[in-house]
Amino acid sequence: MTNEILTATRARALAALKPPPHLSLGDWMEAHMRLPEGVSALPGRVTLWPYQRGIAQAISDPLVERVTLVKPVRVGFTTLLTGALASYVANEPSPILALLPTEADARDYVVSDLEPIFDATPALRGLISGDADESGRSTLLSRRFPGGSLKIVAAKSPRNLRRHNVRILLIDEADAMEPSAEGSPITLAERRTLSFANRKIILGSTPTLLDTSNVLRSYAQSDQRVFEVPCPDCGAFTEIQWRHIEWEPDKPQTAAFRCPHCESLIDEKHKAGMVEAGAWRAMRPEIEGHAGFRLNALVSTLANASWGKLAAEFIAAKAHPDQLQTFVNTILAEGWREAAEEIDEAALASRRERFGLDALPPEVLVLTAGVDVQRDRLEIVILGHGKTDYFVLAQHVIWGSPHEDHTWAELDDFLRGQWPHPGGGTLRLDAVAIDAGDGETMDPVMSFCRPRFARRIVAIKGAPGARPSIKASETRGSRLFILGVDGLKATLASHLSRGRTVRFSDTLEDRFFEELASERRLVRYKRGAPVRVWERITGRRAESLDCMVYALAVRPLVGVDLGRREAEVSTKAAPTRTPPVVKSAWMNR
Repeated sequence: MTNEILTATRARALAALKPPPHLSLGDWMEAHMRLPEGVSALPGRVTLWPYQRGIAQAISDPLVERVTLVKPVRVGFTTLLTGALASYVANEPSPILALLPTEADARDYVVSDLEPIFDATPALRGLISGDADESGRSTLLSRRFPGGSLKIVAAKSPRNLRRHNVRILLIDEADAMEPSAEGSPITLAERRTLSFANRKIILGSTPTLLDTSNVLRSYAQSDQRVFEVPCPDCGAFTEIQWRHIEWEPDKPQTAAFRCPHCESLIDEKHKAGMVEAGAWRAMRPEIEGHAGFRLNALVSTLANASWGKLAAEFIAAKAHPDQLQTFVNTILAEGWREAAEEIDEAALASRRERFGLDALPPEVLVLTAGVDVQRDRLEIVILGHGKTDYFVLAQHVIWGSPHEDHTWAELDDFLRGQWPHPGGGTLRLDAVAIDAGDGETMDPVMSFCRPRFARRIVAIKGAPGARPSIKASETRGSRLFILGVDGLKATLASHLSRGRTVRFSDTLEDRFFEELASERRLVRYKRGAPVRVWERITGRRAESLDCMVYALAVRPLVGVDLGRREAEVSTKAAPTRTPPVVKSAWMNR
């Protein structure tokens, strides 16, 4: 009897020491991971769709060193990324590095996703709350846990990558990462994994520009998997693409999938079942060790990703190149192919119409101006903004040195102008951008703009690279605005080459169109990475192009409600302000 008790006790003790069964990433996430409210529209236990499960399986496969995901929005990649990170923390403690575009992105990810999920998941609670840095203090972006560490680094601070050797590298939104003086942050981060034979590199992003996309370049080197679903009628598998979606004219809610094999029109109600039965297929199965996944939002089962809603989004976006690019990037997960490398000036000039400052189109509701400062003159372009279109209304030149007071006095008189609107009211300039980027003329430009800031007459300076269209300078005491000129020029080029959303006055001279088409965008390699740069065409001036960019850039500074402005300019007289009445104390005597 005693021997039996000892045998049972020994068995229980050995069972307690036995490690838990090894689970794949997908199984572990569904068994342990919890999503709190505020992180997911469906809080609680994680349930993966087949397309998510296939990606998770590749992440946990020891024979796969790299995983690349070309992704849209609305498919839960951030949850997968956090699940992979959490699984390594809990099951395979290792040095882990997460690379995000900016420090703001890194902080937001930790506060909005990582910490809430770790707190909501019992198997993870408390694991990344230990000491992290050399001084023994915990920091927001640097954690230490038993057997490993976690660093969350911004790609815009590549020096933060120097001191780390990591086994697990997670890269999110790779297409928002540009080369720095030290090279590509992605390449720098990958070099930090060379010490580990069992390293894992996971890179995902929504693609942006076709020619320079980091994620598309990585996907091209992978086994290129696509997610295919079966047709309910013929059973043939297809990767659903936008060309397969059809709807009745002016009825996007009728959008359905046209099977390319049997040509049946499949209703939205079948999508969930199709996705449930879907599977990944490698287009280049001979590639080993690098699993690449391409996915679009057409297979998402979220309510706001129904085919009907996506069709409505497409209809709203197709007339506007910037909105259409967003749709192509974030919904279809495709790289945006930019407009023609060079703008056809003759084609633009042939589109001149009979309107101008003295004959405003009724659609014009906001006026902005861009002023380019030259050594002997000020070049001005006035741009009208409607609800959908842009109107180049006039080009004006003020001759004189920018170092002479009379030149700026003449500019001030011009900028105070008022122009009749066909609705009966009047319009005046709502915002003006004046170039202060030339070091020789910055002082007079700043001196002119500073007392006129209340009229939204602002000094600006253009800067290359991926930047916001317009942002106030962070220099204390400065009222200078920094423009992301590369993005603004790309937006303008798309508008000029795709559709007719930019319209031109017949008062514009031929030289305006020559200068508007004075630059072309080329792909150059910077420290081994392709980047898009604007290059001046030899022998051409660019004042009109610069003024257009400036006038476009300051539109966000005008916060006017267009409906209210439309009502104002439709009155026969501009609204007058009632003068205040001040009661004298003497009247109460």
